[in-house]
Formats: sequence, structure tokens, C-alpha cells
Amino acid sequence: MCRVTAYYRVSTDKQGRSGLGLEAQRAAVQQLCEGRGWEIVSEFTEVESGKSNDRPQLNAALDHARLTGSKLVVAKLDRLSRDAAFTLQLRNSGVDFTCADNPDVNRLTIGLLAVINEDERERISERTKAALAAAKARGVRLGNPNGAAALRRAGKGNGASVEAIKGNADQFAEALRGTVENILQGEGRSLAAIASALNARHIQTPRGGKWHPSSVKNLMARLKLG
Repeated sequence: MCRVTAYYRVSTDKQGRSGLGLEAQRAAVQQLCEGRGWEIVSEFTEVESGKSNDRPQLNAALDHARLTGSKLVVAKLDRLSRDAAFTLQLRNSGVDFTCADNPDVNRLTIGLLAVINEDERERISERTKAALAAAKARGVRLGNPNGAAALRRAGKGNGASVEAIKGNADQFAEALRGTVENILQGEGRSLAAIASALNARHIQTPRGGKWHPSSVKNLMARLKLG
């Protein structure tokens, strides 16, 4: 049986405390391991920006994987690093590792994917900054990127800013997919039950508030979950 050292990373202390994003990563890694008959022997969690290469927990995970002969598994490639050069160094560390969202990559393709992902992130960042700058110049308030009013204001003459705002909302929703799917399986399918479960996990809405059936309905629509 293949033994696995799991590594999870969130970008902020708030995400680490709330479980936002962390539960989805765990669910993705567990699903891969269960499907392939792999055994998770240890888990390491880092609270650090993807732009930083100072990763004590990642180093500990790599050391543990070397000592135990286990495979390092992450939910997605960007959980390792947003820096392609750093990911390429990890590829040459002697530890076998893979990603739950693309488990069939090898040492060659994971290097290529790291470079491609870094380039795409830079392009997305440039487009988003340009769109938000244009919206700000027209007087659009950007404090609530997921609100309907913000979308209406941004929509007046600039489709790019609308896409940027929608992208932020979609990204937030996608980070919650694993958590919502777990709730649907074990804690109820009603909007009120899902809202209660999210609040019990201390997961906040995009505006930093509590969940209600109406906000859960919008979340479910974005995730296309019935």
C-alpha cells in the first residue's frame, strides 16, 4: 500500500482558524487516497502566502516523506507554491509527490504545469488590476466585490470589471465546494440546515457575516448544487 504525507496550505490565519479552504483540501486528498487505496500516515498544515518560500511545515512534510518513503500529496499544485522555480526545486528534492486534482502527472509534466500556472496567474492578476482600476476611476465602490449593487455599478460600460467581480465570487464559492458537499451528505439539504452548518464551522460569508438561507441559495447556484 502506498503511504501518503498530506500537505495543506492556507494563506491567512483567518482561513486557518475557520477551516475555509482547508476542509476542501482535506476532502480532495482523502478522496484521491481512498480511490487509489493509499494510506495517509501524516498531515502537515501551513498558514502562509503562496508567494512566500519560507515553509517550515512543507520542509517538515518533505523530511517526513523521505524518512518514511511516503508520497507527498497536495490538493492542487498551487498549494505548494505560486513560484515555478520553487516548485521545480521541490521536484528535484527526491520526494515523490502528486496533486489530487491531477494525480497522473509525472516529474516532467509537473514542472511544465508549474511554469504554465505561474504565467496564467500573472495574466489574470494583470487583467483583474486593470478592470478594478477602470471601475474605481468611474467611482465604483470596491469594498463589497460580491454584492449585487457593486455588480450593477460595475456593469455600466465595463464588462471586464463585471467579469473580475464575478470571478472573485466564483473563486470564493469554489473554495467552499468540498465543505458544502460534506454538509449535503451528512447534515441536511435544506438551505437553513446548510446555513446552520456553515455558521457552526465559523465560516463567514464573503461580506464577513453569518449565513442565511438566502445567501446559501446564492452559493448553491454558483456551485450548481441542487
